[in-house]
Amino acid sequence: MCSFCVLHPLMLYAIAIAVLLSVMLALASVTGNRRVGAARGASMNLPFESGILPVGSAHLRLPVQYYLIAVFFVIFDAEAVFLFSWATVVRQAGWQGYAAVVLFLGFLVVALAYLWRSGGLEWGPTQRLTRKVL
Repeated sequence: MCSFCVLHPLMLYAIAIAVLLSVMLALASVTGNRRVGAARGASMNLPFESGILPVGSAHLRLPVQYYLIAVFFVIFDAEAVFLFSWATVVRQAGWQGYAAVVLFLGFLVVALAYLWRSGGLEWGPTQRLTRKVL
């Protein structure tokens, strides 16, 4: 087989990528916002290089639940990766693999029940339970 025939698809791909990048850069330069004068100087000296003048502070106070939900998503997403990889070899794994996945899913259900019961999935302000003093 000739070397050109082997490299032909790769060269076409590289050319297509170069054309796509050129078109995107040309469109960005034609349609982009233009800042002139003092606005250009002020925006280019800021830490954010987008050229947009910031309004207000960049420091946001996010509630802890936001981070908890993010961590839970990552954990359960990683579990989904293991389940998808198991699904590709389900016949070769047999009943022993099936039992291992059922045990794995059992742990996930227990973890989810614990999170639900402990209020880790609640969003918003929590109501305090008050005791009546006699």
